[in-house]
Amino acid sequence: MNLSKQGSSMRLGTLIFAATASLALASSSMAFEPLTIIDQGSFSAGGAVISEPGTFDSKAPLKSAGQTFHGDHAYSFYQVPEAPRELPLVLWHGAFQSGKSWETTADGREGFQTLMLRRHFSVHTIDQPRRGRAGNSTVAAEVKPTAYDQLFFDMFRIGQWPNYFDKVQFDTSEASLAEFFRSVTPNTGAFDPQVVSDGVSALVDKTGPAILVTHSQAGGPGWLTAIKNPNVKAIISYEPGSGYVFPENEMPEPISGSAGTLKPEAVSLEDFAKLTRIPIVVYYGDNIPDDPTDDFGLDNWRTRLAMARLWVDAINRHGGDASLVHLPDLGIYGNTHFIFSDLNNQQIADLATEWIEEKGLGNTAPK
Repeated sequence: MNLSKQGSSMRLGTLIFAATASLALASSSMAFEPLTIIDQGSFSAGGAVISEPGTFDSKAPLKSAGQTFHGDHAYSFYQVPEAPRELPLVLWHGAFQSGKSWETTADGREGFQTLMLRRHFSVHTIDQPRRGRAGNSTVAAEVKPTAYDQLFFDMFRIGQWPNYFDKVQFDTSEASLAEFFRSVTPNTGAFDPQVVSDGVSALVDKTGPAILVTHSQAGGPGWLTAIKNPNVKAIISYEPGSGYVFPENEMPEPISGSAGTLKPEAVSLEDFAKLTRIPIVVYYGDNIPDDPTDDFGLDNWRTRLAMARLWVDAINRHGGDASLVHLPDLGIYGNTHFIFSDLNNQQIADLATEWIEEKGLGNTAPK
């Protein structure tokens, strides 16, 4: 992995993490196997700089005249395991989330970040512009405390409040649910697919060739990032929630339901063709109805799964390599919207690894 464009080496030497976690989430501790990390660090990428007119006065520094503001960048925390594979993974969170989505799970198990490090992938766990550790926004926003926990419980298909789905792949302890709710974090500026894809495209400029792993809201900006940057060599998308792009003269009809109307988004045929040059796989989990329902949280995903099928068909019709995997079709049941952090996330990590290897993208990095 080449990060030389940052102007200085980020190599930290060999760090051995004997990661014994003492997590008081389920009144017990969990011991993780040692993991050797040969490099780690963090950096920002992309963004904009706002300048205030006037001259800066060091005797009156609280005045904005002549000062600058850096914002709208993306953030990456990266780790490199021993014997890394050639292509790193860029883990991109969904709405109301940050890079925390990929870290330790709500019930204290290893998250996708660590599971993929153990499979010898270098991992960039990112925060998109205007979220989390990339929170400086160049546009103003008011962040209000809004009581949405029960909405998220239903929308993310953990169950239908207050009941969990039967055999759901989510730890049903009170502590785990509270930890999950506390992972929710707001936008610090308006969500803008162009801004966030610009930021992640700049980040991929720094990583070099990489595999995007997107979740939910990041699905649409993920396609835009691949259109903008040929360093995106493949995409794994977990339950993309919006931003399904189609050639402007091949737009399908919007799909309506009790959660609203999901509209496709138009791009040029030239841009759409760029998505046909890389392998793409889309995963959806369980408890998504086949037929319309008045249950807001469930019908929301019925429409998105239906649009995803149309999108995958369009990619393949234009000569691409896209597949949609509905996990119940594989006999894998109980997965929530957060497939990669569910109780069976080891199995989900294996599926991702197998797919990457099938596409010939899992080779060890040359020395």
